[in-house]
Amino acid sequence: MRKYLFLILYILPLFSSAQRTQLIRGSVRDKESKAPITGVIIQVTDLQPVPGAVTDTNGNFAIANIPVGKHVISISGISYQSVTLNEVLVTTAKEVVLPLELEESAVKMKEVTVSRKREHINEMALVSTRTFDVQETERYAGSRSDPARMASNFAGVQGGDDSRNDIIIRGNSPQGVLWRLEGIDIPNPNHFAIPGTTGGPVSMLNSKTLANSDFFMGAFPAEYGDAIGGVFDLRLRNGNNERYEFTGQLGLLGTELAAEGPLSSKTGASFLFTYRYSTLQLFQGLNIKIGTSSVPNYQDATFKVNLPIGKKSDLAFFGIGGLSSINLIVSDVSQPSSELYGESDRNQYFTANTGIVGATFSHTFNQSTYTKFTVAETASDIYAHHDYIFRDSATNNADSLKNILGYRFITTTTVAHWYLNKKLSAKQTLKFGIINNLYHLNLTDSSRQFPPTRQDWTHREDFTGNTDLAQAYIQYKYRPNDALTFTAGLHGQYFTLNGSKSIEPRAGMRWALSSSDIITAGYGLHSEIQQLYQYFAVDTFKAMANKNIGFTRSHHFVLGYEKILSKNLHLRLETYYQYLFDVPVETRTGSSYSALDQGTGYSRDFPDSLKNTGTGYNYGLELTLEKTFSSGYYFLFSGSVYDSKAKGNDGVYRSTDYDTHYAFSLLAGYEHKLGTYSTLITGLKMTLIGGQLYSPVDTGASGKTGDIVVVDNQRNSLEFKPYFRTDLKLGMRFNSKKVTHEIALDLLNIFNTKNILSETFSYGLYQQTGGTQSFYYQYQLGFLPIFYYRLDFGLKKHTATTHDN
Repeated sequence: MRKYLFLILYILPLFSSAQRTQLIRGSVRDKESKAPITGVIIQVTDLQPVPGAVTDTNGNFAIANIPVGKHVISISGISYQSVTLNEVLVTTAKEVVLPLELEESAVKMKEVTVSRKREHINEMALVSTRTFDVQETERYAGSRSDPARMASNFAGVQGGDDSRNDIIIRGNSPQGVLWRLEGIDIPNPNHFAIPGTTGGPVSMLNSKTLANSDFFMGAFPAEYGDAIGGVFDLRLRNGNNERYEFTGQLGLLGTELAAEGPLSSKTGASFLFTYRYSTLQLFQGLNIKIGTSSVPNYQDATFKVNLPIGKKSDLAFFGIGGLSSINLIVSDVSQPSSELYGESDRNQYFTANTGIVGATFSHTFNQSTYTKFTVAETASDIYAHHDYIFRDSATNNADSLKNILGYRFITTTTVAHWYLNKKLSAKQTLKFGIINNLYHLNLTDSSRQFPPTRQDWTHREDFTGNTDLAQAYIQYKYRPNDALTFTAGLHGQYFTLNGSKSIEPRAGMRWALSSSDIITAGYGLHSEIQQLYQYFAVDTFKAMANKNIGFTRSHHFVLGYEKILSKNLHLRLETYYQYLFDVPVETRTGSSYSALDQGTGYSRDFPDSLKNTGTGYNYGLELTLEKTFSSGYYFLFSGSVYDSKAKGNDGVYRSTDYDTHYAFSLLAGYEHKLGTYSTLITGLKMTLIGGQLYSPVDTGASGKTGDIVVVDNQRNSLEFKPYFRTDLKLGMRFNSKKVTHEIALDLLNIFNTKNILSETFSYGLYQQTGGTQSFYYQYQLGFLPIFYYRLDFGLKKHTATTHDN
């Protein structure tokens, strides 16, 4: 590790030189109506004298000659609540473009200072919401620039699986998380995605293209449906519309290129594009273990084209695409594999491709009314092929291979979302809209896994057709004064496949008792459909036994308290109770199976016949202590203690797969200037999570079926040791005259802690040993250094008309 630090410190002085500045510009709009606001004052308050600007009639502003570094920016306007932006990073390579929104004060002519860190993008969000700051994914140790992994640092969210970035919120299955992009529901945005999951090993999302977004953990606003766990509502930023800017990045996880710039100086049209190609082959050359000896291949691209139409309308086109494949070959080894990915008795060939392309049109009618319409086509194509390995009994070397499993799931979805936002007054806002997801399915699955000598096939899926999920919502916000806010709403959804329907009330409250004490409360009834492939799975009688399974539903209650200890130090407490009902459980007598336990891993779930009679509950307490970046450092401590239970058809409440009982995380970072234009970047992350629960396996029954069969009445009665990991980040940022360089090392699991991922049953091992040995441990990642070098630059310096105070 010392040689890595020495390398960074040695390179740093090579990039120092003369005085360097950059332009800060942007626009200010009303948060509810999206109308531009004239006369807003923007100031960089940490500089002396204080530079600033005033927005023009189009809401635009520009402040020139701001020195590189991190700055504090204040935004204030008559009759609007003031906002302060901390730690705004200014570099020589790229302009700082700030699309700002202000909330009108409920009391005219009064200003209330609100920290940007606590402001949510969605104006109806009052509880259990975090604003996802794009800079955090770059800064936090261990996040790998992945929004999902970054979210695991929040109180109530835990991610103790190094092989995947599943988001487990308050004991809920990650299957209950809804991903949104530009207002539309999207499929799993991860490479190597397994049907029925929302996470994966590598994210397709590129943080360089994302705007600040909202992350909801419960009792979310009425516009969100088909989710019981949480919502990640992502937005793509617009490209720079006045200057061409570029990024190149080389790292062990991938090689990236990004470009943005103006398409028309007259209209303000812009483009943004990124492309990434995996370079994980470098790990093999460096003899670094990444959880598999096979080399994963993936690539992804993101684009957005923004086309303003006059002063009141915008048309934008956007898209994300990802291709991934891996061949897990174990026939060339003679011992059971302890890899994170794959099984030891077969070769596996896997491909997952995902695409999203859409268009959005927005229009501001007047100072109080705004509408937006988005339409998109999304697609996922997942293919797998397994070959069973017959081994020589004496040498255990591979003797022959046999095709035993193959599936291909193709799902394309036509998605549309329209809404109208009406600002009735400074105190009242109304929002209503409709969402429609039309699914086009082509599902095939054939298996002859057991016994391995079997010749005929069982066809578990063979469906081609359509189904539809229609949703509508209405939301209302009322602020009698600046200290008190109420929201209420209704969400309705209807699933055409089996006629399932729901009407779901939502409500929230935020009460500022003083300038430093805030109470929040929220309630929501939520529901979600099951994984689509499970509706069309056939049993031994060729019947779709689970076609008529209804929604899983939940009541979610949240109570919170926030204490502003100082300008940069906040304390937040939240407690919650969630009751889940109409949960699918097996009809088989004595079964402890619950759908609340599915949604992770690398295999699909084909339960027996189901019925909506299961229940479950989650309750817990969460604490967050956060110091935003100031005086060169920041920290974020989050902790949660909780209980998560589910009841199967046997009528017994048992811990769910995600009931680790506690999760604690500490993030900290320090930045120190070395010279005028170079900065040392350090970060630390420590994670402690309760031991993963698992079930004793019925070895005899598993040997007879060739698959894991757990002891039903002892489900999740065993526990691994607690998960502990420490990550360290070391890096440098250098601002040369027109180029910004950043070089960093993310050192994952620096103590090389051996965390157990799972105890895996191997039918091949069971056969070879006559049943005396049938399990082996799979371990999480050991020490893993991840290096990257990034280069940012712009081709043409923008000359702006500034409004200096």
